[in-house]
Order: sequence, then C-alpha cells, then structure tokens
Amino acid sequence: MNLSGRRGLLTTAVACAIGAAVVLLAATRSWQSLATAQPAPLPPITRHRTGTEIAPWLPALGVVALAGAGALFATRAAARLVVGVLLIVAGAGVVVASLVTLGDGVTVAWPLLSALGGLLVLAAGIVAVRVGGRWPGMSARYERSQGPAEKPGKPASQAELWDALDRGEDPTTGDRP
Repeated sequence: MNLSGRRGLLTTAVACAIGAAVVLLAATRSWQSLATAQPAPLPPITRHRTGTEIAPWLPALGVVALAGAGALFATRAAARLVVGVLLIVAGAGVVVASLVTLGDGVTVAWPLLSALGGLLVLAAGIVAVRVGGRWPGMSARYERSQGPAEKPGKPASQAELWDALDRGEDPTTGDRP
C-alpha cells in the first residue's frame, strides 16, 4: 500500500485517531472488581476500578495521540517528524501501561484492547516518521495573506486607514472604489 500521498496522510491520521479513541474508551471501562467482605448478614461490597484508576497516564497518552492525529494535517517536514516521534512514544507508553496492569484480578479484555489501540498509534507514528516528509501540507489558503498595508511599496499610515474606514471602505482589502 502506497502511503506517500494525500491518501496516506488521511489513512495514517484516521488510524491514529481510531487508536486514540480505543485507548480512551478502554481506559474508562472497569478493569478490576474488588470485593470487600462485610459482617454477616450483609453482602460483600464490590468496587470496580477503571483503567484510569489503575494506570492514570492512559487517558493523557490517549489525548496526546488524538492531538497528534490532528497535528499530522497541520504540520510539514521537520515538525511532522517530531509529531511522528511523539506518536511513537505515546503508542509505546500505552502498550506498556496496558500490559503492566495485567494480573491481580484485572480482566484481560480492556487492557488488551487498550494495548491494541496503542499499537495502532505506534504504527501511525512509525509511518509518519518514515513517509511523513512526502505528504502534502495544508494549502496556502490557510496562510496569512498580506493586506494592502503590509505590501512593500504601499505603506499606509494610521491616518489613511482611519480615513478609509470613515469613507466606508475596508482598508484590509485592496478593493478601493
């Protein structure tokens, strides 16, 4: 599969966002049930611990991965490389944090699902590092354009700008009647 064009950027960002969403979903589910015995005839008290309680850094890493998915679109070249490295670190952190919690009565399903989401983020980071430099950046329409006051050779004084406003003209556009 060719991941070097616009389609590769979109596929990688969507995979990263899905991985981050899976991590955030799994971290909020019950990973462990603790039963505390009560004196008879009272029933035992069952307390459910979420993945966030067991590994508090999981939601933070999930949010970093989600932000990284959006940052893949907004960055270019070297900045995109940095985003890719951050995604690799966040994905690896999720995998380690999820797998370390296994044992001591922790159910296996949610930590493994969280680890799979982390692997997806990790893979997206690797792809971003490897081919992110060949992805297109945002188009020029998102760049700040120079208004008439900023163009070299046409310096407008504050008085000229206010006079244009008094005449009902927009001094930031080049359209003067």
